[in-house]
Amino acid sequence: MPGGMAIVGAGQCGARAALTLREHGYDGSVTLIGDELHLPYERPPLSKDVMVSEAEPVPRFVADRQVFADRSIQYLTGTRAIAIDPAARSIRLTDDRTLPYDKLLLATGAAPRRLPLPAADGSRCAYLRTYDDALRIRGAIGAGAHVAILGGGFIGLELAASVRKRGARVTVIETLPRILTRGVPEEIARIIDARHRSEGVDLACGKAVAALRDAAGGVEVVLTDGSVIIADLLLISIGAVPVAGLAEEAGLAIENGIAVDAHLRTSDPDIYAAGDCCSFPLAIYGGRRVRLECWRNAQDQGTLAARNMLGAGESASSVPWLWTDQYELRLQIAGLPDEGKRLVRRDLQDGAFILFHLADDGRLVAASGLGTGNAVAKDVRVAEMLIARRAKPDPAALARPETKLKSLLAA
Repeated sequence: MPGGMAIVGAGQCGARAALTLREHGYDGSVTLIGDELHLPYERPPLSKDVMVSEAEPVPRFVADRQVFADRSIQYLTGTRAIAIDPAARSIRLTDDRTLPYDKLLLATGAAPRRLPLPAADGSRCAYLRTYDDALRIRGAIGAGAHVAILGGGFIGLELAASVRKRGARVTVIETLPRILTRGVPEEIARIIDARHRSEGVDLACGKAVAALRDAAGGVEVVLTDGSVIIADLLLISIGAVPVAGLAEEAGLAIENGIAVDAHLRTSDPDIYAAGDCCSFPLAIYGGRRVRLECWRNAQDQGTLAARNMLGAGESASSVPWLWTDQYELRLQIAGLPDEGKRLVRRDLQDGAFILFHLADDGRLVAASGLGTGNAVAKDVRVAEMLIARRAKPDPAALARPETKLKSLLAA
């Protein structure tokens, strides 16, 4: 019996794929499988708006229940896929049901990296992945609390800003010598570091956690230099790992997540993977295999995977793009900064600026912009287009704020 299209993972990526299948005329069955009880929702607000909203927060849903019903998308909430049988083209679910499929999409996302200490799963420690996680954290970060955050990356620092807005004290512990070491130029990281310190955040860089101990009403965080931080709550934000166990047990190729080709096909031609859980080759970087953990990639790949499940045969070609909000500052990064060997700075109004990353051959490979609100958004968007075209713009023209970047596109 034909099984139609099945999607495991009901986040931004999986939900977008289900809707795209209908938008492109597919009239067979579409089943979306999610282990949460909520409708599919966007995750970026969890570390920001959900934490600081004065009103009772609600998830930012990808679509409401009526939209899924109108499009005849069967959405199985609170359900996990526990095994895939590629030969039979079927999935076994937690309730012992077996679901057949013609094509399967794995959009299982990524999960927080766990701190390998026994007490890291205690009641005074928390990880942020789901809306329910966010609500639990929100309830513990009121005025007067002391919150320690392990990890000085995007999510850890977004949480630090949110916690300060709620009036709690914050200590950020970062193992490496500075915050934002992953893909953020030091010039920008220094500004964000200073902004956090100006808000009273204690940034403890170059320090690692040796042990965790229960304290009266809190947790003792023992650092490798012997110092101790006593906090009401420890938020652990030390990166994410792809959720690829289901794929690995089914015999699919794994390489920094579920390995897919440029069309997002796994090593099984009837199974696709998209979003945070998969690594894929990017042609504009010479076929370099990457795994991206960002909202836009989840959205773009959900759409692309659905089209390719219908036979479109399109390759992943979007330029990576991500952003983070730190207080009033917004950092936007297009491309892969570590591909660049030379930096060119372009100063804009009100202290905003963009760093253009150039490869040895002069090709623009990334742009990192920092400013308030959308001060850098337009120029970063044009930079995306230049990166996609593998352009080699004149560095002097990039540096001059009076030069319209669109004129470099024309050239």
